[in-house]
Amino acid sequence: MVNNILVGGLGENQAVEYLINKKYKILETNYKCKLGEIDIICFDKKTKTYVFVEVKARGTAKFGMPREAVNSYKQNKIKMVATSYAQSNRLLEQKLRFDVIEILDGNLTHIINAF
Repeated sequence: MVNNILVGGLGENQAVEYLINKKYKILETNYKCKLGEIDIICFDKKTKTYVFVEVKARGTAKFGMPREAVNSYKQNKIKMVATSYAQSNRLLEQKLRFDVIEILDGNLTHIINAF
């Protein structure tokens, strides 16, 4: 469990660094509300889109690819939290997108518009 938390934390840091290098503006990390949590909320300057990012990091694919953990339940949870954030920040009229960043043994894959 502690190892999973460490891998997850390192993965989120790697994801933030990657997004900054891609010229995304980081708005929130580990955003929490009563409905749940979103790992990263950022703004894609190229497409003028608010992006809600779920980061999944694993050291091995022994139990499947990290992206597979973002199942329909997790997607719905993220959408609810994102809607709450968008309402609170008056973003409902803006373009919104849901991405997944998968990190497997240190290798990062950015899945744009994942769901």
